Amino acid sequence: MDVLSGRILLRPIDPERSLAFYRDVLGLAIAREFGPEEHRGTVFFLGGGFLELSGRASGPGPASEDVRLWLQVRDLAVTHKELLGRGATVLREPRREDWGLDEMWIADPDGVRICVVQVPDDHPMRYRPGI
Repeated sequence: MDVLSGRILLRPIDPERSLAFYRDVLGLAIAREFGPEEHRGTVFFLGGGFLELSGRASGPGPASEDVRLWLQVRDLAVTHKELLGRGATVLREPRREDWGLDEMWIADPDGVRICVVQVPDDHPMRYRPGI
């Protein structure tokens, strides 16, 4: 399989509420929008991938302990302050984990858990032998 691109698709309970969260609270840039107003979809840039909000949940929504988003940022302390200022609900304050990453947890309006992470300069994820 030769994967050229990827994206995560979410079907929110309230599309407008989720659009406002990802656009205004998280501040994700919009890659494109499509469809008529009643079936509008929005694709956000998500670093090396994309996050698409489209359609509407047919049940209780996309929140599940099995679905999580992982968003790497340059500066977790700055991001924490920005998100608090924009009204994000912080589920767990930033802290250094045993595996060496700095993480905090938030949730989208449907309860999808989002890990916001900073990889410290000395973490093994930053080291690539031979590069």
